[in-house]
Amino acid sequence: MPVLNRIADYAPQMTAWRRHLHQHPELGFECHETAAFIVERLREIGVDEIHEGIGRTGVVAIINGSGAGPTVGLRADMDALPIVEATGKPYASTVPGRMHACGHDGHVTMLLGAAKYLAETRRFAGRVALIFQPAEEDGGGGLAMVEDGMMDRFDIHEVYGIHNSPNTPFGHFHTAPGALMAAVDTAWVYLTGKGGHGATPHETVDPIPAAVGMIGALQTVVSRNVHALDELVISVTQIHSGTASNIIPEEAWFCATIRSFTPEVRALAKTRFHAIVEGHAAAYGVAARVEYDWGYPPTVNHAAQAGFAAEVAREISGEAAVLADAPKEMGAEDFSYMLEARPGAYLFLGTGPGAGLHHAGFDFNDEAAPVGASFFARLVERALPLG
Repeated sequence: MPVLNRIADYAPQMTAWRRHLHQHPELGFECHETAAFIVERLREIGVDEIHEGIGRTGVVAIINGSGAGPTVGLRADMDALPIVEATGKPYASTVPGRMHACGHDGHVTMLLGAAKYLAETRRFAGRVALIFQPAEEDGGGGLAMVEDGMMDRFDIHEVYGIHNSPNTPFGHFHTAPGALMAAVDTAWVYLTGKGGHGATPHETVDPIPAAVGMIGALQTVVSRNVHALDELVISVTQIHSGTASNIIPEEAWFCATIRSFTPEVRALAKTRFHAIVEGHAAAYGVAARVEYDWGYPPTVNHAAQAGFAAEVAREISGEAAVLADAPKEMGAEDFSYMLEARPGAYLFLGTGPGAGLHHAGFDFNDEAAPVGASFFARLVERALPLG
């Protein structure tokens, strides 16, 4: 696999960066120490500009090439997850209840490695905007950076990102033109009835049968309201009610995640969700309140940029290791906001066997960081050629 030789030389340093980040995870927008570590490394690398506080705790750095040209953005997310780590690694998280279980420590390391190479060589005409983003997992840091004017302020013409993919063959890339990842919406349903003794249900208004009825009926939205060839997932992931075996509770609540790709299906799911809850509430005699959070939009790659990114990936990993028409995934990603603002593409990079994303046993494969850094570096050199 033709990892750029200079980047291969960085591998020990990149591993040290990644493991430091792994030991010091931060959540959401509270990525203060992570951002400070990144800024220190960027100063050592010798980038031309560093801008902090973009989208609250995001960082944007600029590297100027050896000639005039447009600006290409490269993005890495940097937040962790509220998970108790179970890897047993000597560099495991030092923060109780938090860990890098999605590999964002690896994403930052890939981008720092590419930055070091690009700042040393500058074999491109134009500028690179290095985007270090907080709050991908929760909070929409991508939107916060876009709304902070990042794209216009730094005159970014195109933007690219990578996510690691455990249990995909090492060094394999996959992407696709068009929709790659789903939109994600979240609904919370709060039900209020009349509690009482479990032995006298006729004197109560039990919210539990109402919740069960609603949850069952919600599954018909996919099977009976949406065209069979249109993708939609409605998964109820939490149900809470009751305190004892002989008490009919006053209240119950449940939560659902809703995943879709098109505006039409997304709107239909919301309409049907409300209708089902309201209808069942009336039938069961309970009061119902729905909080429906309109979350990240679908991640939609621009066709020309997705094709170009696949070409660069083939240069790094070979023809057989690149899938350029990968199937859609129902996961979600707030890089979608950046792709709404500018042309670009998102790719997955295989890191080989291991625990899956968001698992307490997950650990980013350090050998993959030079591969991702090489991809970023060659993408810039190909997108912004000298002469």
